[in-house]
Amino acid sequence: MKILHIINDSVTNLTRQIIDIQSKDNEIKVIELSKKKISYKAVIDDIFSHDKVISW
Repeated sequence: MKILHIINDSVTNLTRQIIDIQSKDNEIKVIELSKKKISYKAVIDDIFSHDKVISW
């Protein structure tokens, strides 16, 4: 399963633990909106190309 994590502020310990657990059996992509200038078109493309999207 392809899972996309969109993080609005920063990665917390809980966020990191969940991502680490999910990454064992799934393809994971993490987008941190606060880290860099993000192409919102690319974010929308990622949302539609993943099976599950989690927003933190």
